[in-house]
Amino acid sequence: MLKVAVVGTGFIGPAHVEALRRIHAQVVGLVGSSPERALQKAGELGVERVYDSFDAMLADPGVDVVHLATPNYLHYRQARAALLAGKHVVCEKPLAMTTAESAELVRIAAETQRVNAVCFNLRFYPMVHQARAVVQSGELGDLFIVHGSYLQDWLLLPTDWNWRLEPSVGGTLRAVADIGSHWLDMITFVTGLRVSEVLADFGTFLPVRCKPSGPVRTFAGEAREASPAAEQPIATEDYASVLLRFQNGARGAVTISQISAGHKNRLHFEINCARSSLGWDSQRPNELWTGHRDRASEHLLKDPSLLAPAARSIAAYPGGHCEGYPDTFKQLFATVYEHIQSAAPGARPEFPTFADGHYAMLLCEAIGNSALEGRWASVQI
Repeated sequence: MLKVAVVGTGFIGPAHVEALRRIHAQVVGLVGSSPERALQKAGELGVERVYDSFDAMLADPGVDVVHLATPNYLHYRQARAALLAGKHVVCEKPLAMTTAESAELVRIAAETQRVNAVCFNLRFYPMVHQARAVVQSGELGDLFIVHGSYLQDWLLLPTDWNWRLEPSVGGTLRAVADIGSHWLDMITFVTGLRVSEVLADFGTFLPVRCKPSGPVRTFAGEAREASPAAEQPIATEDYASVLLRFQNGARGAVTISQISAGHKNRLHFEINCARSSLGWDSQRPNELWTGHRDRASEHLLKDPSLLAPAARSIAAYPGGHCEGYPDTFKQLFATVYEHIQSAAPGARPEFPTFADGHYAMLLCEAIGNSALEGRWASVQI
């Protein structure tokens, strides 16, 4: 049984622990921002060991795989150190703060021959895999247009705060890197197409926010206690709209927002092709819509007996039994760990790797350049 250490004890770290247990991986320890915080979270999660530091965890020969669920600015340094220590690495997105860093991680992963994955878990809804199978089979015809959005409202108020708002910790892009990268990765996965050029428009509608003096838990689902706060200027985008040109001549558009009231976490895409269209909505994740001109449109409900083989392989429950967000982590990790344990050397991974994370970084870099310069920007693939 593979032994795993999870680094990070905020919102995502515990989600990793839960999913790892569902695939029977052994979580042997946690690393937190402090030993005290890690000890508290370990007690809540039932994890036996807390490491005093990241380096102490890396020195443990009993750790086979490291999961990085830390703030963005730590990803490059921690992923690099884990690879060089001989560990397999699963890293939250974005992979790094710059494309130079992400390119180096791709190189080191290849040199060390360690399995590497980026946590674009939203690929792993069964109906997203089904969409990929349908689109890439050609049955919808030539692909013309891809459009959609990723909308949230958790940063709508001037009093809403999170470390992602600070460029030194989260990076110079916020909404695009945090949630837009998921949409862009999903579209790349479903269509098999790469983006050649982008034209982006950003908006920061709350240029000043109130930063609390104490820690704030992301998506805590609880009333926030009043605490002293200081006004903080904001340099990252609340909103982005991006036009896309794909390498095959197809066109696309996406709107990304973290200030859209009523949208808790909605990723939507629609793909318009020569014969039919196809659409998926993360708030109705067990449905896939297919639109036709010459006959009634269709809704396919998730049922493994009706899905393509690749989609059936990540559907854990029968038809009528819904699968959701926590299941995407489980299915991603199951695919990664199966690859670690049984894949032949050089086998092509069936999950997003550091190379996919680097491509997402290149896309985000071009989007940032376009918004800054007010022009179309090429994606430097």
